[in-house]
Amino acid sequence: MAHPDTIAAREDKAVQAAALGITEQRISDLVEAFYARIRSDDMLGPIFNEKITDWPPHLARMKAFWTSIAIESGRFRGNPMVKHMAIPDIDQTHFTRWLMLFDHILPEIMPDPAACRFFSERAARIADSLLTGISIHRDGLPSIPQNREKHDVAR
Repeated sequence: MAHPDTIAAREDKAVQAAALGITEQRISDLVEAFYARIRSDDMLGPIFNEKITDWPPHLARMKAFWTSIAIESGRFRGNPMVKHMAIPDIDQTHFTRWLMLFDHILPEIMPDPAACRFFSERAARIADSLLTGISIHRDGLPSIPQNREKHDVAR
């Protein structure tokens, strides 16, 4: 069973989401409409269509993911980093396109501009995190100079 503070935080987040008009149905509509666009996109469609052969389970996972992000349902279980690292040659241009399509569809589904900002900001943070993880996985950690000058704070 979840800790009482966790339960309270989830309830608070759900109340905040509801105030912005974020519901499970709207999240479902967002995921359905967004991935319909992704599938037909010239850049991203071929990548997604190659990796995903059975769309209903993927859409269900994405609905659980975004519901967990927005309403704190706690339903999502998975590791998006591993899935994204398995895509050869994925880079900033792909994430930029994904975010552009996502931001374009948000106002069609979410009634409140604050709800659009909520989703857009989280999507951008997630993209940044995935890109960082992919970069570290592919290129290793950036090197940090070993012989940095020490500054005497007591001067």
